Amino acid sequence: MSDTTTDNTTTAGDDQDLGAAGSQLSTAPKEEPPHLPSLGVIGWARWFWRQLTSMRVALLLLLLLSLAAIPGSLIPQNGIDETKVADFREKHDVLAPLYDKLGLFDVYSSVWFSAIYILLFISLIGCIVPRTWQFVGQLRGRPPGAPRRLDRLPAHTTWRTAAGPEEVREAALALLRKRRFRAHLAGDAVAAEKGYLREVGNLLFHVALIVMLIAFAWGQLFKSEGNKLIVEGDGFSNALPMYDDFKSGNLFSVDDLEPFSFDVKEFTGTYERTGPNKGTPRTYQSEVTYTEGARGEEKTTVIKVNKPLEIGDAKVYLVSHGYAPVVTVRDGKGKIVFQDAVPLLPLDANVTSSGVVKVLDGYRNPEGEKEQLGFNAFFVPTFGGSASGTMLSQFPALDYPVLALSAYHGDLKADSGIPQSVYQMDKTKMKEFKDAKGELFKKLLTPGETMTLPNGAGSVTFEKDVKEWAGYQIVQEPGGGWALGGAVAAIGGLAASLFVQRRRVWVRAVRGADGVTVVEMAGLGRSESAKVPEELGDLAGLLYDEAPGVPEADSADPSPPTSPSTDSEAVSAEGAEQQ
Repeated sequence: MSDTTTDNTTTAGDDQDLGAAGSQLSTAPKEEPPHLPSLGVIGWARWFWRQLTSMRVALLLLLLLSLAAIPGSLIPQNGIDETKVADFREKHDVLAPLYDKLGLFDVYSSVWFSAIYILLFISLIGCIVPRTWQFVGQLRGRPPGAPRRLDRLPAHTTWRTAAGPEEVREAALALLRKRRFRAHLAGDAVAAEKGYLREVGNLLFHVALIVMLIAFAWGQLFKSEGNKLIVEGDGFSNALPMYDDFKSGNLFSVDDLEPFSFDVKEFTGTYERTGPNKGTPRTYQSEVTYTEGARGEEKTTVIKVNKPLEIGDAKVYLVSHGYAPVVTVRDGKGKIVFQDAVPLLPLDANVTSSGVVKVLDGYRNPEGEKEQLGFNAFFVPTFGGSASGTMLSQFPALDYPVLALSAYHGDLKADSGIPQSVYQMDKTKMKEFKDAKGELFKKLLTPGETMTLPNGAGSVTFEKDVKEWAGYQIVQEPGGGWALGGAVAAIGGLAASLFVQRRRVWVRAVRGADGVTVVEMAGLGRSESAKVPEELGDLAGLLYDEAPGVPEADSADPSPPTSPSTDSEAVSAEGAEQQ
């Protein structure tokens, strides 16, 4: 065997030849020398479009979008938690007006966030469309022919063989195709290329980003989200008046609501009794029966935390839980004027709860006049006992339930036309019931006990049945499946673009001056990598078995081709420039 000698003398023709060999190893647009347009408005528009659709600008916009989303995570948002926004406004008189002007309470619908979002969308499309078209052209074409000087490529080897040039080329063509190279005969050489999956992955990654952006925008425009508190035994129908609170996207229509309904049969909550996680929920689920559509078949299922009920595009999440003591109120004649389960809002992890009981209609005082009754309610599922000196629950389960009530009578102003919270009481026109000491009348009740109001005004009974309620969030956000598919595709495309290398191999077989065939093999990759020389060495070894070498004129024994040399001093820089 003999290696061809390397002539380091370069010419302009050689440089151009090597540049053609390394061209089109990627679909990145060719860099043009920077220059300012000289065509007025049209020229500036073209310059701006080229900058916007460049990959560096797309990456910059993606970074800006990530940074712009940070305030939405740190600052309370109007569409997510109105209460926290209101608290922030009360505590920060200076920052709140500034945040309003900057749109920081509505980050994801602000003008500046939307501008970044739309520019990124346009930039990605401007990048992908020409690169996709260029890649399709490369797939339809053939790998470029072999350069004149294969020994100047980063990985190359050579040997002499007794086999004819045509025989070597046919063997090389079959070998490369067997190794899944796209190969063809080009003059006195075989040209082959492999690793197109890299560009496919690159394009797939960017297309997936566009799909994710479209899915996100579609979901935000047509989404709906509402909350509903439901006591055991009650139900819900997916209609706008049934929600406790509701918000939606700009293009959402009431007709877009998925038609379904469900009834809450039972809520089950069990908790850790001992150890450092005492009080932590072990079981947190609700059993429901539901129907799809107006006349759908009734089905039973269990909704758990992070395991929602899915009906079409809608998902029903279990998000909260509390207790609803059953309270019966009678007037002075023993007539029942109120009897219902009263949901109370939890205040801590042990479900210490508070709320109000409102009797709006049907009650008359001992003088026969119509009045309204109101009771501040404070409930603990596990009372620590009077010796504890506190009305705070010791455990979230119903181990020792106690209900504390304080009584008022008068006008609750329910007919004033001003919306009222069902968990708060307007006392401006209410009077306190007084005890024997002239203080506010109040009492602690256990299940089954009754509090008798002063002066024959009636009574309040804490029934033995303590129901539980569950809070549900009904979310309808179309495009979620597309967003998930885009995310998976983006990960797959990114993996392919990072771990697959696009490379080319040439095999030239020509008859030398002494009549012996000279075989040259060379490889070129998109970037410097040990994989190209290793793969070339493997291919050369297989081809050498079919076209074994013959000794040089001054050598007694033929030898197999050595590991390909990697003289990249002259070629790699040019290859990088062309790529």
